[in-house]
Amino acid sequence: MDRMIYLGMAGAKTNMQRQDVLSHNLANVSTTGFRAELQAVRAVPVRGDGASTRVYALETTVGYDDATGPINFTGRSLDVAMQGKSWLGVQGLDGTEAYTRFGSLAVNTEGTLVTQNGLTVLGDGGPISLPANTEPSIAPDGTVSARQANGKSTTVGKLKMVTPEDKLVRGEDGLFRSGDGTDLPADPNARLQDRSLEGSNVNPIENMVAMISAARQFETQMKLLQTAEADEKAATQLLSNSGG
Repeated sequence: MDRMIYLGMAGAKTNMQRQDVLSHNLANVSTTGFRAELQAVRAVPVRGDGASTRVYALETTVGYDDATGPINFTGRSLDVAMQGKSWLGVQGLDGTEAYTRFGSLAVNTEGTLVTQNGLTVLGDGGPISLPANTEPSIAPDGTVSARQANGKSTTVGKLKMVTPEDKLVRGEDGLFRSGDGTDLPADPNARLQDRSLEGSNVNPIENMVAMISAARQFETQMKLLQTAEADEKAATQLLSNSGG
């Protein structure tokens, strides 16, 4: 009977964790450049006397879906969508270099190029500053230019775009970094699509179906625990009657 309890408990916990991942993905279905989180489980034996046949199902992080999301034309000069497997370099809130596919950019009050959520965008030589009263534009190779009122255009920097050989690791701040934490070199062959944004790669229909499936599986596991409880009560009552 205790084996049934272990199975039901482990299954219910796993399905709750799966629901957390799926709900997080659905909450970001409209987030620019969002990468769907993936989840898997692995069996781990329970150590201890008399527990050699018991196992737990533990959640394991397998990373994220790196498929490219839909590209939507916006017409805005500071909107960029990374092409292929390239990423845009930004400075995280902790001061470290990080990478994102969130390409909705802006110019802050100090004239520095930042993302819409306030992160400093990195260039090949550091942050990119634009002169006041100029109109910025970004070329497919990441070159940032500022056009003055007289029509003269000046290059002010180049976006740092990287193309990692291995998959990046998502941090708690939602930004991505290399597996060993080192800064990646700029890729001169990386390209972007200007005046466009990449949408989330979350498939809402698939996630909704998966959430319904996880909910039904959770109900099955809870019924299993209820069955184990009923069997235990019946066994206790039977032994009590036999002893009387």
